[in-house]
Amino acid sequence: MHLGDLARIALTDEEIARLQGELNVIADAINKVQEVAGDDVPPTANPVPLEAYLRPDVAEAPLTQEEAVSGAPVSESGMFVAPRILGEE
Repeated sequence: MHLGDLARIALTDEEIARLQGELNVIADAINKVQEVAGDDVPPTANPVPLEAYLRPDVAEAPLTQEEAVSGAPVSESGMFVAPRILGEE
């Protein structure tokens, strides 16, 4: 399979046969779309215009250390306490 060679993908004969069938289905679908797509229809990747909805970048006061650890299940001396995961054998 030429496409597999270009992508440097090692494929078995069974995989090549299966992928050829799948690629034929994809190519048929593309052909059907091209048949109905007229010159008056601009090509689009998404039929709905996408816009980034971002909040204004406004500087805010950061949390205090007490506020930051206030929701922690366990804290000590203003720091989060978490179970030890390294160094245990």
